[in-house]
Amino acid sequence: MRLGVLDVGSNTVHLLVVDAHPGARPLPAYSHKAELKLAELLDEEGAIDDSGVAKLIEVTRLAMEIAEDKGAEDVLAFATSAVREAANADDVLARVTDATGVRLRVLDGEEEARLTFLAARRWFGWSAGKLLVLDIGGGSLEIAYGIDEDPDKAVSLPLGAGRLTTAWLPGDPPDPEDVRALRRYARAEIARIVGEFSRFGEPDHVVATSKTFKQLARIAGAARSGEGLYVHRTLGKKALEEWVPKLSAMPAAERAELPGVSEGRARQLLAGALVAEGAMDLFGVDELEVCPWALREGIILRRLDHMP
Repeated sequence: MRLGVLDVGSNTVHLLVVDAHPGARPLPAYSHKAELKLAELLDEEGAIDDSGVAKLIEVTRLAMEIAEDKGAEDVLAFATSAVREAANADDVLARVTDATGVRLRVLDGEEEARLTFLAARRWFGWSAGKLLVLDIGGGSLEIAYGIDEDPDKAVSLPLGAGRLTTAWLPGDPPDPEDVRALRRYARAEIARIVGEFSRFGEPDHVVATSKTFKQLARIAGAARSGEGLYVHRTLGKKALEEWVPKLSAMPAAERAELPGVSEGRARQLLAGALVAEGAMDLFGVDELEVCPWALREGIILRRLDHMP
């Protein structure tokens, strides 16, 4: 069957159409993205403003039209941190439903981490042993650990690259004091939960998902996306540590010229790098492997698991 997944994230609204059936891997058939940056469309009370809601309705309507054109039998629509943490989340969801007929399912942070973990587990298989999975989104950082398909521990922290850039790094390039302050804050937040994972022992395999990790791996020398999903891509802590001060000194326009870095995400790449560096350091990770599957694939896989 052909399924669509509509992901309303903090940075983009992404429609992924796949051909899928139980027991088989989902095969991408079509992808459509709209850069909305909902996290930056909040008013002083933390609510998504009217223009932001109007844009969300517009891109949701377009995505559903595209899904229909591509033959999707069903669309699994969900939203993550930007919507769930908005002060007017209920009103936003109601307005989207009234205008488009789409009922966005709001994932909480732990569920987001668990579904991303499921995708990584299915990609790497049982032979990968105990997995530690890291995912840096626009609004939050998800961390999950386990040996089965459902992780033993899953947490979500407010350390998304977009959120932190808006709150901590207003300058372009950022002020060095602001960078140091964000570094301290991110590491303190991560350090609070490291002990909750340490009791499970060392992971056998450390995996990262999300656009942030893919871009960091690319600038550190990993293969470009055009070389395919099955190319082995890694990110080493030493290489990341060398890139953080370089990114700190660059304006966004210069970062956008780096290999694999999109113009829309260039400004928030430094915040993502600081979080990635802190997580790898505090969890004692020298190298991680980039997984091409993440939350959207986890949503699809969970749906297929519950089909007859």
